[in-house]
Amino acid sequence: MHVVIIGNSAAGLSALESFRKENKDAKVTLISKEGGIAYSRVLLPYYLRGKADHDNFFIRDKKYYEDMDVDYIEDTVECVDDKKKVISLEKGDKISYDKLLIATGSRAVSPPIPGLDAEGVYNMWTLKDAENLEKYFIKGKRVMVLGSGFVSLQAAWAARFKGLEVTIVELVSRIMPNVLDDKGAELLSDSIRELGADLRVNTMTEKIEKLEDGSFRVYTKDNEPFEVDFIVVGTGVRANIALVDGTDIKTDRGILVDEFMETSVKDIFSAGDVAQGPTTFGDKHIIHALWPTAIEMGKVAGNNLAGKNFPYEGSLNMNTTQMFELTVSSMGRFNEGEGDRVEVLDGSVFGGKGYIKLVFENDKVIGATAVGSTNIVPLLGKLRPLIRKKTVIDVPVEKLGAYLHLQIAKSNPRNIMKSIKSS
Repeated sequence: MHVVIIGNSAAGLSALESFRKENKDAKVTLISKEGGIAYSRVLLPYYLRGKADHDNFFIRDKKYYEDMDVDYIEDTVECVDDKKKVISLEKGDKISYDKLLIATGSRAVSPPIPGLDAEGVYNMWTLKDAENLEKYFIKGKRVMVLGSGFVSLQAAWAARFKGLEVTIVELVSRIMPNVLDDKGAELLSDSIRELGADLRVNTMTEKIEKLEDGSFRVYTKDNEPFEVDFIVVGTGVRANIALVDGTDIKTDRGILVDEFMETSVKDIFSAGDVAQGPTTFGDKHIIHALWPTAIEMGKVAGNNLAGKNFPYEGSLNMNTTQMFELTVSSMGRFNEGEGDRVEVLDGSVFGGKGYIKLVFENDKVIGATAVGSTNIVPLLGKLRPLIRKKTVIDVPVEKLGAYLHLQIAKSNPRNIMKSIKSS
């Protein structure tokens, strides 16, 4: 049997390792578009802040591929022929497979703003992006960060941390709509401004003009233009699905997969940022472009490539980061819907500042968000298995803080509930 894995990051490597635990004899080929040793995208902002050196990026060593007994190819897959079970590479080679995993991830995309294609405009999505940006991260340089999502604000904080003049431009009325609720966004916005960044929401960027000295003049609607030395674009990503055009593999925003990570075509699997699969809440096809989700999906795919019947319990969105001297975290359905119950705890309950908000549906916790000092956020990790198991948390609000303090993820929730109710 010949297994081909397209992708050399979290999902592809997780699948490879899970497959090799079950099958040590099959031929495996791994194809990497970027080339080089696998690295962690999560560490890119830490690198720009000077908190991680270049060598710390890499999550495997040079000997890894030999140890895993894989044929490692650095090339781009142009297309998949799902009828003949053959993939075509950019350099001209064709590779046949018996089973295929597509873990091609996603790529950064830019809005159609005139001038954004100039030298000096970068994303922060790949190792090459970080290396390109590093030379600009000099105290006193002026940068515009376009967008206010997770990646954008990480870039903005890295720049401000290094002493750059930072202007953040966001089209909508508040920051991080996919990660924070309104209160969390307000707290983080206040901290961004207090630490010297110029945050502009409800601001439309109309065009970018490259000046003779290499800097940029930025034109925004209803405002005076301003000048910067370089630009970081963080306005979103898109799944890399072009290679399956013309196949019977069903796609939407990503490649549609079932609970076994199998696509609509037998023997072709997908995992990671490119895969649109089941969630904890019963959604059939959602993309959670998160590192832990990619690892989970890869594990499921690897086991099923090896012939096991290994279902996925569903992805659960969880974002946690530190920026602008705050720890920011959210998981699950943290924006309440009609009929949901909300409980908000002050950070002082946990000896810190900020707040934690929990969202309940019929006494089952379905989501949470926290913004504040670092000691309040690790407690959210205790909620993750409870959200996945749809656990009822039937305690008075005044005892909710005590409940979260207990090591609920490591014990029997029923026993803990009894001890809290009797305290």
